[in-house]
Amino acid sequence: MTVRKKTVVDIVNMKREGKKIAALTAYDCTFARILDDAGIDLILVGDSAGNVIAGHDTTIPVKLNEMIYHGRSVARCVKQALVVVDMPFGSYQVSDRQALKNAIRVIKHTGADAVKLEGGREVASSIRRIVDAGIPVMGHLGLLPQSIRKIGRYRVVGRDEKEAARLLEDAKILEEAGCFSIVLEKVPVTIARKITETISIPTIGIGAGPYTDGQILVIYDMLGMNPEFKPRFVRTYANLYEAIRNATEAYIADVRNGSFPDLKESYE
Repeated sequence: MTVRKKTVVDIVNMKREGKKIAALTAYDCTFARILDDAGIDLILVGDSAGNVIAGHDTTIPVKLNEMIYHGRSVARCVKQALVVVDMPFGSYQVSDRQALKNAIRVIKHTGADAVKLEGGREVASSIRRIVDAGIPVMGHLGLLPQSIRKIGRYRVVGRDEKEAARLLEDAKILEEAGCFSIVLEKVPVTIARKITETISIPTIGIGAGPYTDGQILVIYDMLGMNPEFKPRFVRTYANLYEAIRNATEAYIADVRNGSFPDLKESYE
């Protein structure tokens, strides 16, 4: 059976049809293929690769070439999900021209379907320039990991009236700039709901409650691969840390006691 690749139009229509959007991150072909086979709607090649793959404390050190590498690895193995690649810190903040140039690089060299930028009104002109060039853009509001040096800590954004009002205004600005969807990260439930009901494009929440148009989690968090990281908004659907550790310990034991490989696992 032929599988049709999802487009940004399909994602937007899911909101209009009242269908929830299921999204996860992926950074390599193996995980991307599994998520795609499972029927995920959208795969984000997140700059969270800097945390879960490279071991950085923040996403700030991630380079554009690294995102292109991960994006290409994911996109070549996906048949139906929409693939979005994060624009890393420093790749779009200098100017609209820089943002467009680097967005083109990402799309040309990865085969992905769209890019994602963090921020509201301050990046709206760059988003408009990228969209006008034919590249779909996903926005990102609320907690902005690339701005951690400025905000100081990973906190909920929008609890006071001023922040809440700015979030709603920024969401409208991003919609007007041409975004096809917006990630809302660590935003109070009531604010996320108001934004979702106000704008016509989908909202995809991470720590933003149940009233957004979809949800996204980091795949390693959802699979329980980092037992030390347990924020409130993460639901774990497996305990792969224990499963992988147990399998590794069994392998080590078999190698050391000489039971692996046996003759059936050898060539004559």
